[in-house]
Amino acid sequence: MLTASYLKKNNICEYLLYMWQVEDLIRALQLDMTRITETLVDTRTYKDAAERKAVMDWYESLVEMMRAEDVVLKGHLQLNKNTILDLNDFHQRALRSGLLPEYNAKFFHILPLIQQLRMKSEEGLTDIELCFNFQYGILLLKLQKKEISNETLKTQEEMAKFMVLLAKNYHLYSNGELDLE
Repeated sequence: MLTASYLKKNNICEYLLYMWQVEDLIRALQLDMTRITETLVDTRTYKDAAERKAVMDWYESLVEMMRAEDVVLKGHLQLNKNTILDLNDFHQRALRSGLLPEYNAKFFHILPLIQQLRMKSEEGLTDIELCFNFQYGILLLKLQKKEISNETLKTQEEMAKFMVLLAKNYHLYSNGELDLE
């Protein structure tokens, strides 16, 4: 919760990848609050009992949402889907506005990579979803200490550069510091 709150304010892309990882951790712990407490809550240091309780409550609410939204085995919580929708909406506005030449240039630079991913992915995913799915897949491979080709790492690096611009500009836009009209 503490990490999620910080990332949501400062880097929406890292926030979303973190939240997907939290969903997977909760699944790996079989949505069992005893195991979640032992593995994810009690391994951290808190400034006081209230902060620890807030973290516990946060995990409990995520478990409840995962059950209610039927994403116990796979999929993403609606709050994470909404973040993707918000990012995609911002992305479309940014492209249409023409006011972010560096952002647009980086996107069109990685567009062929996105189109390659699209051929291997399920239908209907937006460009932004494809970027996140790819980045999360790389994260999982790294956590599993699996070998990743140089070509894939180069693709990941280029996509990460785009996502840095996405996060930076989304942050400015969300805070009213960037007008795309």
